[in-house]
Amino acid sequence: MSKPRSLQILGVALAGAAAAVTLTGCAGLEYRENICSSGEYPVLQVNGTGSACVPDDQEPGEGYARYPEGEVPEYVDDKWDVYWRTHTLDENGDIVDAS
Repeated sequence: MSKPRSLQILGVALAGAAAAVTLTGCAGLEYRENICSSGEYPVLQVNGTGSACVPDDQEPGEGYARYPEGEVPEYVDDKWDVYWRTHTLDENGDIVDAS
């Protein structure tokens, strides 16, 4: 009789663990989406909040500029991605509030 009881306890424990994983959304596992793909770097729209990704071996197109060194977003919603949503570069390369 002890085997069926231990199987019931094991079943309840496994169900509880599955529920915990489902409810927490695997909180220990974090997925971070890159701003650009491998072989690319992000550029910022001058006088705007738009951005694009450019191949590593190319310069930014007209109307776009490289982010200032040390202020380049790497992941969606990281510190710099959030910052550049409300700031931009003007035609002189100065950081200004986005309109």
